[in-house]
Amino acid sequence: MHERCGMVSERGLLHMGNAKERIESGKAVLGIEFGSTRIKAVLVDETHQPIASGAHDWENQLVDGIWTYSLDMIWDGLRDCYRKMTEDVQNKYGVAVTKLGAIGFSGMMHGYMPFNAAGELLVPFRTWRNIMTEEACKKLIPVFNFNIPQRWSIAHLYQAILSGEDHVKDIAFFTTLAGYIHWKLSGEKVLGIGEAAGMFPIDSTIMDFDQKMLDQFDGLHNFDWKIRDILPKVLVAGEPAGVLTAEGVKLLDPTGTLQPGAPMCPPEGDAGTGMVATNSVAVRTGNVSAGTSIFAMVVLEKAMEKVHEEIDMVTTPDGMPVAMVHCNNCTSDLNAWVGLFEEFYELMGQKTDRNTLFGTLYRKALEGDEDCGGLMSYCYLSGEPITDFEEGRPLFMRRPDSKLGLANFMRTHLYSSLATLKYGLDILFKEEHVTLDKLMGHGGFFKTKGVGQRIMAAAADVPVSVMETAGEGGPWGMALLASYLTWKGEDETLQNYLEGKVFAGNAGTSEEPDAKDIEGFEKFIENYKGAIAVEKTASEVIK
Repeated sequence: MHERCGMVSERGLLHMGNAKERIESGKAVLGIEFGSTRIKAVLVDETHQPIASGAHDWENQLVDGIWTYSLDMIWDGLRDCYRKMTEDVQNKYGVAVTKLGAIGFSGMMHGYMPFNAAGELLVPFRTWRNIMTEEACKKLIPVFNFNIPQRWSIAHLYQAILSGEDHVKDIAFFTTLAGYIHWKLSGEKVLGIGEAAGMFPIDSTIMDFDQKMLDQFDGLHNFDWKIRDILPKVLVAGEPAGVLTAEGVKLLDPTGTLQPGAPMCPPEGDAGTGMVATNSVAVRTGNVSAGTSIFAMVVLEKAMEKVHEEIDMVTTPDGMPVAMVHCNNCTSDLNAWVGLFEEFYELMGQKTDRNTLFGTLYRKALEGDEDCGGLMSYCYLSGEPITDFEEGRPLFMRRPDSKLGLANFMRTHLYSSLATLKYGLDILFKEEHVTLDKLMGHGGFFKTKGVGQRIMAAAADVPVSVMETAGEGGPWGMALLASYLTWKGEDETLQNYLEGKVFAGNAGTSEEPDAKDIEGFEKFIENYKGAIAVEKTASEVIK
């Protein structure tokens, strides 16, 4: 209570003192993640709790039809983010950051950054958001017998080849955003295996790119380079990935306060840092991130039997195969309906905060019929590859005899937020017979205690847990990977490190699947699939 009132407890003072000591002695560890809209830095100490942070907001730009961030935006954003983190340190502890125990960088997976032998970027950075590689994917998938999504780096490279782009002949190296930052700060052309899995298929038995597919790709072009020679070296979590150089310091901290020499861990993608931040790297575990979009990561015991274009195959940061189901739409339409209720409430002269409003409406949904009483919703604000929609049209409909009420209405929109994800999960569970012990939920969908968990448990038919942790998502997960490099024991696996040293005693809250909820969700999905032609027609005729 005292801490909330602006006072600091004895325990808090002790932690602040320890944190100050760790910073001054150069033992604090830094994780920085380049998200789509924010670059964020999180500094942790040996308790693995954040002790300082900084952030820089940015937006991608559409330039000549390409979604990109300029190099100036990248470096200006990184320096601003780092500077704000050091200011936070100074304000909290009254000390400067002169040394770091370790540092790690993560970013949006995939994308395309090709460089020539002189280290010059040959074309503007093409982010994961660019959907221009359909031709390349259609040709690569049957060659590899492996799903290659449009956002993958190899799809962008092959599309550039197919399109006859002049720069391809001059490529000496290509990488992702995280790989680029790491290279410039350390001099090392490497990637963490989870991030590398979004560039080119990985063979988890050798913890490296799939050699057969590398050879197959070289059979598709006539350039002087070999694909292996222009890809980064693959590293797994805990392996050293170089140190922060004097040249790198100048790029990160132009003030010169920071000293070079900090060990650097392999750069990772946001999918990998999310798995770490939710303690979901063990076999038969998974995590679901549900907000504006939704994706699920399921750690597999073995590779899948068939190729499914609805499923991406990537890896954990320590190289275990992961099935990823990624959907473009989740809570945006739901949020819009809640906004409508808020507008009406205020029109009646009432005031409420959004957290209370969301919580009230979410909890009301649990009073509804398990099958939503015949109501139906499609939350497609944008296209949805899982169900083969290039464009979306948010749609709500019902039969004349449907049970229209607030509880069923809200439950319908919660179900709809997970519907396309269930398409992918059903492939994993019913066709590939994947076994899952638990799912970790995070994101706005799970903010109201017990509600999102219960709906997700019904959709997946597995227990769903939400952790109460001081972690700050992806950048915190990256800081944990840097911590693992520095503080792991001999032969200590990433899974054991997370369970024993980071998340010990933090089990969170778990929701078991309810049989009636499962039955109701299955009926809803059956109706959802049956009526999807209506959504298709809407996307075609409503312009």
